This record gives sequence, structure tokens and C-alpha cells, in this order.
Amino acid sequence: MTTPLVEMKNVSIAFGGVRAVDDVSIELHAGEVVGLLGHNGAGKSTLIKMLSGAYKMDSGEIYIEGNKATINSPRDSRDYNIETIYQTLALADNLDAASNLFLGRELTTRFGFVNDDKMEAETRKIMARLNPNFKKLKEPVSALSGGQRQSVAIARAVYFNAKILIMDEPTAALGVHETEMVADLIKELKAQGLGIFLISHDTREMMDLCDRVSVMKNGKMVGTERVENVTEDDILSMIILGKNPNDTAT
Repeated sequence: MTTPLVEMKNVSIAFGGVRAVDDVSIELHAGEVVGLLGHNGAGKSTLIKMLSGAYKMDSGEIYIEGNKATINSPRDSRDYNIETIYQTLALADNLDAASNLFLGRELTTRFGFVNDDKMEAETRKIMARLNPNFKKLKEPVSALSGGQRQSVAIARAVYFNAKILIMDEPTAALGVHETEMVADLIKELKAQGLGIFLISHDTREMMDLCDRVSVMKNGKMVGTERVENVTEDDILSMIILGKNPNDTAT
């Protein structure tokens, strides 16, 4: 087996005495999509927020490409080439795609001025790689569709060398066509060797996009299964009952 891109070992965190994540282990390999499922409050978003640096874990260890990592802030997470795309996307609506892609990391000329032409050229290149149909480079992102906005957020992560991508409900509130666009982006990123944690409530989407699915309930890991080894009903059973169908009863 290759060394995992990410390995979270026995991680726990409590809020006000309640263990939101309780002794959970999970791993992610390059070129793999791992889905995280569970009811609201199951702990999946909290688990991922420890990887993204939004929360500091109480106990456990994180390894990135086999090396022990210290992640106490979002900046630490980015230093390990981890990028997070939240449902809100954090885009500046009044700016165009290039300005959003380089927001806070603008390219400059040798005289110190913002190099708009260079940023637009770089945006065209990354978009051609991710979403060749994306043409609205000059329009503010407020004028873009949901799928196109996702394209901008994903391009920003990929341009800055993300190896590990966390996607939190990326197709929520999108139509069928837009959802297909985002699914194609995820498949393209996977083909390019990124590892992706995908949080979603849509079991059908998970079966289509993921290599493995991990189900959490009440802060604990119910189990992780390869999608070809389980049915949608199996996954629903794990979510609702907290039982892994492949566990042999004793």
C-alpha cells in the first residue's frame, strides 16, 4: 500500500463536555475520493475542521504523506497543501474570476503594481484545464451560476498547489446540470492525483463519485467501506442505525 496523503489517527474533540468526535481514525490516498456521511451533528464537519485548522483537536495525531503534522490554524493547513471549499465558497461577488482566484495573493509587476493581464492569463490556463466551457472571465462572480462559482473556488485551490481538497456539500442547492458540472470537476481533480474528502447528504452522489465512504454517528466512526461492496440501503442503515452491514455478528 502507498503512504496515505492524510492519516487522522484516534482524533477526539469535545465541546462543553460533549465529545463531538470520539477516537476517530480515517485516511485518504492520492487520486481517491472519500465520502463522509452522517446526520447533522454526527461529527463529520467537526472532524474535517480539525484537518482544515478551524478547530484544534484535544487528542490524536494527523500525518500528511507519512509525516506527523501540527495543524493549529487554517494557515497551518494550507502549508500542508490542504485547501477547503465550504458551501458558502467565500467569493467576493463584485470581483471577476481572476480577481477572486488571486484574492489576497495578487500577482504583481516588477514595479509592484497588480498585474491584471498575468492574472487573467493564469486564470484562463487553469480554467481550460478544469472547465473548458468556462468563458465568463470578465464578469463579476455574482453573475455566474452556482456550478461556475464552484469552478472558480476549485480553481483557486488547485492553482495554489492543493494536494488535499476538502469539499463541504459542493452540490447543495445546485440544479441537475450544475451538479453534473461539479461532479465532472471532482473526477478531473481525482484524475490529476488530488485526494478529496467529500462531505454530502446525497448517498446517490456518494456512490457515483467516491471510492470509499465513511459514515459517522454520534461522534464515532461507524465504518468505512468501498462503494462497490455496499448498496445505498447499506449506507442508509449505517447512517440511521449506526451499524456496519459488513460486520460479522458474534
